[in-house]
Amino acid sequence: MGLRTITLCLTLLLVDVARAQALGGIELIGGCDTPGEAFSVAVSGDYAYVADGYAGLRVVSVSDPAHPVEVGSFDTPGWAHGVAISGNHVFVADCDSGLSVISVADPTNPVEVGHFDTPGPACGVAANGDRVYVAADTGGLCIISVADPAHPTELGRFDTQDRAWGIAVRGDTAHVASIDLGFSIISALDPAHPAIVGGFFAFHTRTLGGVTVNGEYAYITHDSLGLVVMSIAQSQILGYCGAYNRAGGLAAGYGYVYVAADEAGLWVISVADPAHPVGVAFYDAPNWWANGVAANGGYVYVAYGIAGLQIFQALGGVEEGPKPQAASYKPEATLLRVLPFGAAAFDAMGRRVLSPGPGVLFVREATSRGRSTVGIRKLVIAR
Repeated sequence: MGLRTITLCLTLLLVDVARAQALGGIELIGGCDTPGEAFSVAVSGDYAYVADGYAGLRVVSVSDPAHPVEVGSFDTPGWAHGVAISGNHVFVADCDSGLSVISVADPTNPVEVGHFDTPGPACGVAANGDRVYVAADTGGLCIISVADPAHPTELGRFDTQDRAWGIAVRGDTAHVASIDLGFSIISALDPAHPAIVGGFFAFHTRTLGGVTVNGEYAYITHDSLGLVVMSIAQSQILGYCGAYNRAGGLAAGYGYVYVAADEAGLWVISVADPAHPVGVAFYDAPNWWANGVAANGGYVYVAYGIAGLQIFQALGGVEEGPKPQAASYKPEATLLRVLPFGAAAFDAMGRRVLSPGPGVLFVREATSRGRSTVGIRKLVIAR
């Protein structure tokens, strides 16, 4: 490749990055280009694990989120589409090649220690303890024991009667999003005989299959409705935010859901009112496709297709509140370097601060269900 061609490519890349659009308070702070097409990401400690299509598993150090760097890799035999982590093992949904069990005891030298041939293409994966749950497309839900990582063993299987695509797990319950039939809640309390215990089956149009669970709610991405919010206990749709389509992966926490919305980029949806989710921020760049997302430690990690892993941080301004919340308390101070991820912070006047910086802030302490304030904690955010 000649110097002129290289210069032209770099120029075009810079033009695309310069044309990136953002709304609300979200900022791209760092990125690590991966050799394949990043489809999903899981984060644990100082490392992000990226399912990178034909390039397999890529391990990226994110100890400095502004300067992530790839430190290890393992070329899986198939197309790495989904990824989950439990302890020192990463589980890759490797499409037609099934489930790959990879030891990351040494993140710089990932080693495959086990493999399982799923009955259909492994599209999504979730891990909980010594069990791994695989959304195996036409093969439905597979429940696999990895108590012996070198010899993964199927414990049970559930026929979703459709193309199982996305999966999230809480306890012994799997939440599966399928391409056409919708969303299923499946109990694996007896893994040899998994049973459906809830869900929603009348979407009638394609569900792309992103699903995550937080508290008493499930969040599902839908091809035309965008983000769908469901009550797990009632198996009832509460609300949806359809500001985009072709949404894929998503992550949730602290009143927000982060949606990888394909060509529409990264969306931040407030679900403080589950019946009325609303988009509060987004980031989009031409020619990038947001496929998967994870949130951890104050940062949002996006598997951004050919752009690899991109790391974001929330910003914002001051939101006026009708009632000052800090004035009626005399809290003790806690010294921190960053605000707890997603925490509702207020200044001394009782105004909510969406972009906390160094200084004195006040944070609500709520009940376990987050329905009422029981106290205010004073925080000193250090530089």
